[in-house]
Amino acid sequence: MKVLTVTDIHGNSNTVSELTELLESERPEVVLIAGDITHFSGAETARKILEPLLKPGVPILAVHGNCDGRDVPELLDELGIGIHDKRVEIYGVGFIGLGGSNITPFNTVWELTEDEIMKILERNYHPGDIVLSHVPPKDTKADRIHSGLHVGSKALREFIERNQPPLVVTGHIHEARSVDRVGETVIVNPGPLFRGYYAIVELDEVTKKVENVELREL
Repeated sequence: MKVLTVTDIHGNSNTVSELTELLESERPEVVLIAGDITHFSGAETARKILEPLLKPGVPILAVHGNCDGRDVPELLDELGIGIHDKRVEIYGVGFIGLGGSNITPFNTVWELTEDEIMKILERNYHPGDIVLSHVPPKDTKADRIHSGLHVGSKALREFIERNQPPLVVTGHIHEARSVDRVGETVIVNPGPLFRGYYAIVELDEVTKKVENVELREL
């Protein structure tokens, strides 16, 4: 299974147009969007950003980020692509979603306590599922900010250590574009799409294991 992953669009319609052309040529089995579709804007803006990506007909799964407006999760559900606090299957592969972020110093739109994060993960996860999370797990390459601090979710890290999902796709920390591992779990932060970054992940549909990850640029 070819999975195309993006995050942190932040309202950049130019890179979305380029990505739409890419979908028509690459034809991945699924596209994962790890949040921050807008930059503190609402559903109307999010709809304009997402509609071009829906046209190629590739299945899309998305969660909202901490910088998306309060009505964006409802729009994602309306479009049939939202998986925050849900589980879906595509071609026999399970996906669960975690939108928003852990608590930040900036009082952004969507923030969750570590306890809330853990409850969302635990009530949706089946063994072997892929995790689509805006916030990255703590103490990985994916959550390291410029100063060197690791600001990801402790609960997500604990959940990964205990359950070992095959893949966690994340975003949130723009400078932390990376591929990392926690035990058997592959952690992918494709880097922000507004800067032209995305990633391709190849999965074995039988074992659900990650066979290859490529960080790419439009």
